[in-house]
Amino acid sequence: MSNPTVAPVVLCVSHVNRPRVARAAIMALSTIGMLMTRNVAAQDSAPSTRTWELRATSGAFITTGSQRNSLKNAQVTAAQLSWVLRPSLAITGTFAWAASRDLGSIATEKLDVFTSDLGVEARSPNWFAGHSVSFSPFAGVGAGARSYNYRKLNVDAANNVAGYATVGGELGFKRVGVRIEARDYATGFKPLNGAGKSDTRNDVVLMVALRFNRHDAQQH
Repeated sequence: MSNPTVAPVVLCVSHVNRPRVARAAIMALSTIGMLMTRNVAAQDSAPSTRTWELRATSGAFITTGSQRNSLKNAQVTAAQLSWVLRPSLAITGTFAWAASRDLGSIATEKLDVFTSDLGVEARSPNWFAGHSVSFSPFAGVGAGARSYNYRKLNVDAANNVAGYATVGGELGFKRVGVRIEARDYATGFKPLNGAGKSDTRNDVVLMVALRFNRHDAQQH
């Protein structure tokens, strides 16, 4: 598949739930194993074509649970770059920025929320090759960092470790593809005012990307 031009949408949800993160990671790893086991013979027989995929994203950062008392909902802009090692395997890097506010400060100071991570995706070949509509699922895991930085205050940024599990798929119609991805993030969170204990919080991220390909999706 040739390099696509993309314009997706991102939605983010946050709450505290450690057990759910573990379940999401287990489900993603199980899905990865299933996809790779099911398709290893077909993929190995196909020629290896290493390509790059670039996806520019925009959307919304929506907080829930206790996070509602800390961060304000905001617009988010993100970029993804995938290195497709083979049809069944890709490495994806993501960098996202949300222009939020610290609700715990007196003046609800502007707060930049940055997320950067690197992960691996196991991809399945087209389930309905030759049909007018196609679908190719994928699953993956990754890790990176989450940073909270006041835009105007002279305060050091709060940096935290982040990990995620992801599942999704690409729905294709001729030369147009819609990539849908759901991520469950587990991130550390340090109180922005410097008082209190650190804890673990979640971000459930939904990304939708529009891809335009040179060849019909039916052919892949």
